[in-house]
Amino acid sequence: MDFAELVDRARALAAANRAMLGICGAPGAGKSTLAARLVEALGDLAVYVGMDGFHLAQAELVRLGRAERKGALDTFDGAGYVNLLRRLRGQGDEVVYAPEFRRAIEEPVACAVPVFPETRLVVTEGNYLLVPDEPWAQVRDLLDEVWFISLDEGERHRRLIARHEEFGRSPGEARDRALGSDERNASVINATAERADLVLRG
Repeated sequence: MDFAELVDRARALAAANRAMLGICGAPGAGKSTLAARLVEALGDLAVYVGMDGFHLAQAELVRLGRAERKGALDTFDGAGYVNLLRRLRGQGDEVVYAPEFRRAIEEPVACAVPVFPETRLVVTEGNYLLVPDEPWAQVRDLLDEVWFISLDEGERHRRLIARHEEFGRSPGEARDRALGSDERNASVINATAERADLVLRG
């Protein structure tokens, strides 16, 4: 499907009252780029809420001994993310504020994304939307559709290494991270693709 067809599919979801669209894939696959482009194309119909806003804070990762594995399943507040999705699914007249992950500081920022009651489509993206283990297993049932991005592995690695370098890692550190902990996470994520409604390749 080309981008215009994806926009039409997302717009059709938003024809209902409140719809929730998830975009999933391994690190560097292009999830956040697609989510941002969809929301831009849909204008006031949609809002972008990222799963990365539920990263544990760096100080907490250090306390838990997980800082070197940042991005792994147990470095997120999965229950918090599920609770936010459930709140957005049943949103009343109040504005709901979602957190946002800021790559410039490598930390989540609370209450950074307002979701208004009249917003028809919530586009959320993240690595673990299709994981079958609790509490993540509840995510799938809260989303109307989940799209999985499957990118050529060489290209995905290239993008991921470039991103790590952009945010301050040396070329060696960037490569070690992309092919080390990121790749272990990617194996978990790619195994969930069969649970998606739509797999986008290339």
